[in-house]
Amino acid sequence: MSMNQVFPMVYNSKEQIDAIILLEQQCKQLDSAHLKADLDHISKKDGDHALLCYRDGDLAGLLSWYASDGVTGNINAIVHPQYRRQGVFTSLLKQAILDMKTQGINQLSYRVPQGLSPGVHTAQSLGAIYDRAEYSMQLVNEVLSVVEPHEVTLSVAEAEDMEFMVTCSSQAFEDSEDWTREYFMQTNEPSRVTYIVWQNQLPVGLVRVNSINARTAFIHNFCILPAYQGQKLGRTALSILVNLLRKQSYTDIRLSVVTENKRALNLYRSVGFEVNSEHHYFNGSL
Repeated sequence: MSMNQVFPMVYNSKEQIDAIILLEQQCKQLDSAHLKADLDHISKKDGDHALLCYRDGDLAGLLSWYASDGVTGNINAIVHPQYRRQGVFTSLLKQAILDMKTQGINQLSYRVPQGLSPGVHTAQSLGAIYDRAEYSMQLVNEVLSVVEPHEVTLSVAEAEDMEFMVTCSSQAFEDSEDWTREYFMQTNEPSRVTYIVWQNQLPVGLVRVNSINARTAFIHNFCILPAYQGQKLGRTALSILVNLLRKQSYTDIRLSVVTENKRALNLYRSVGFEVNSEHHYFNGSL
């Protein structure tokens, strides 16, 4: 009987990267759902953690994870259809949990592509409970210049902006200030830039950009203080940011949004973003 062999991914291994690309292609041919390994995130130095499972020398599955708040391990996995129900995901998850425990992680979030019923069944069999659905969006249209409201500017956040960031984000997303502060500290890394949104020299919002590579930027944590929402400040700030990223030579600009947030969805579409995939998230514990 063949055994599952699990190895940590070496981020710059051409052999492993080629095997992952082949696995993605094989899954696309055999699955109706489009499974992605998030190669941009796992093939960069200090990127997401990734584990590979081999059977008889072939790559049978992959599991990647990251912890943005120091508590929850966010999991994405691919298993070749030929090797499903053969313990590949279980082998990967067991090793990932061992790795996570050393970092104090005690919660898990599984990401499952919309329409992939084996993934849903697996998450539910592990005791995970449905949490939310999100659209992945990509900038596909030209950004129209926005002339109002006036006096909206962006600046790179400084250390002294931390308390405003915590206040703004916790109010906008209804998270506790303690959790928000810990999240910002955990995600303070060179590849991530936070911009403060200003109107008439007052801070009114923030938006963050994770530079995945030289051409790909992921926009996240975009929020405006509740007291200033509904004044088109968000649309203006996002337009300014997109134009800024294009000047920085980013050609692939992405973001994600909870499917139920119609207001944000309409905002992003108005600036040129379109939905390209949908994922469902299930929460569980170690």
